[in-house]
Amino acid sequence: MKKIASILLTAGLSLSVILSGCSSGSSGTGSPETGASASGSASAGAGSGGGDEITLYTIQSTNPNFQAWLDEAQEKSGVKINWIAAPTDSDTRQQKVSTILSSGDDTVDILEINDEMATSFKNSGWLEPLQDTVMTDDILSQFPQGYMEDMLTSADGDIIGVPSYSGYLALWVDQKKLDAAGMTSIETEEDFVNFMKASTKDGQYGYGGSWEKTYVFNEIATFVNLFGGDYFDWTNEGSRKAVKFMYDMANTWKVTPVDQIADKYEQMNQKFIDGKYAMVFMWGTGTDYKQANRYGKDQIHMINMPKFATRSIFTDSWSYVLNAASPNKEAAVKFLKYLASEEGELNGWTNFDRYPARADVAANPAVSGDVKEIYSEIQATNEVHGRPMLPQTMEFISEIGTLFQNYVQDKITLDEFCEKAQEAVERYK
Repeated sequence: MKKIASILLTAGLSLSVILSGCSSGSSGTGSPETGASASGSASAGAGSGGGDEITLYTIQSTNPNFQAWLDEAQEKSGVKINWIAAPTDSDTRQQKVSTILSSGDDTVDILEINDEMATSFKNSGWLEPLQDTVMTDDILSQFPQGYMEDMLTSADGDIIGVPSYSGYLALWVDQKKLDAAGMTSIETEEDFVNFMKASTKDGQYGYGGSWEKTYVFNEIATFVNLFGGDYFDWTNEGSRKAVKFMYDMANTWKVTPVDQIADKYEQMNQKFIDGKYAMVFMWGTGTDYKQANRYGKDQIHMINMPKFATRSIFTDSWSYVLNAASPNKEAAVKFLKYLASEEGELNGWTNFDRYPARADVAANPAVSGDVKEIYSEIQATNEVHGRPMLPQTMEFISEIGTLFQNYVQDKITLDEFCEKAQEAVERYK
């Protein structure tokens, strides 16, 4: 009976990750959507040979600077790193990670996982606790405490990952459109609405969203926080105001298109680059905009969050975790210690444009530029939250997303949305 229950648990978790797709990883934090097919080669082929040698399941292998990052990581850690490229498609990638961990596959030692996977896996027993070996108190104290507690700490208090960066779901604006609207900043809810309305004309919109059912979670939760609501309490007036505000954007003010319910971040981002949108909420440090020559204070750039009821922002990361089935744990811990070190975090900043998660490394003069300037302003003025997730992460995210899509398409009322959303909270918590 116990075995049957275990199989059912594994199947359920596998289904949950198949549905996944809303992570900031798929949202371009740095460049985590750049993995090639799962059969990617390695510096010495997949599968490690013991000793100071491991196999890394990575989302970064097609990043142009991956080899430079890898060379430095191997040199500084003293560990030979074979690697396997994670699939580009988020659904396929998460299904494969789930299969590797749930099946006890020991050919992979270290994996990169996003917040959704961390929430689903941290209590599964599939990941090796790191608090006694890698994330010791002196190291842990440098990482964002709220994020570590919310996302990477199990119910038993085990720490299961090393964050590779800190990424904000920040507000990005097209400066040319802000100038055209005769505005210099977006500080309040009124500014936000005025800018959307002023920028909506000639087939262009004031706001661009990624409202595909498994992605819209991030925006709903952002507006809930801005209105002072509670994502787990849909009787809260702030929560109701948030979704009503999004409904009004699409249907009352018509400053964002309803048909973006099919868009994930890739589609939304391209439209923003093409000038269709005046502002979006987006993860990362602007890699896509830089590559499109659309980045800069006179073009697309990050600004501080406006203050509605509150000034609030989400942070996320992809994290490195140790497969509990790994036969090379000593070498894997050695590599993880490097990743959690100042050198490891600076390597990620230099080669992957990932903002360091460690506070002391972020303060290092080697980390500079306008991103550091705006990140510092956000840190000083915003409530910084980890995203609200439940153990059955993707089932919950997908259900709320479906309800939201029905609401903005007038298939259900606001009261029906809130009632059904609260039922989903109770069902999946």
